[in-house]
Amino acid sequence: MNPWIEGLVALFLLLGSVFVLIGAIGLYRLPDFFTRLHGPTKATTLGVGALLLASMIFFSSTEAGLSLHELLITLFLFITAPVSAHMLSKAAMQKKLPLDPRTRGKPWES
Repeated sequence: MNPWIEGLVALFLLLGSVFVLIGAIGLYRLPDFFTRLHGPTKATTLGVGALLLASMIFFSSTEAGLSLHELLITLFLFITAPVSAHMLSKAAMQKKLPLDPRTRGKPWES
């Protein structure tokens, strides 16, 4: 395999791994539900997208045709992650989950 393609795949694997790690740390460290929601929906989604892009580049370069399975998975992920985060936040607002004192704004009081 071409060393440039190997380097590109390695770059996307490292970038995706770093974003997934940042999302997991954010999920663990942030104080309340509303701030914890950003870890998986923002950083982890971007990290999984980078990992899938690395997979797409690798399999497209080693096989005869273009690998589109990963592109479809990425599209599905980028469509469903914001929708599920929105639904979770609306449910949390209906339940009036407790906020950390450092969290600004109370959406259910407007």
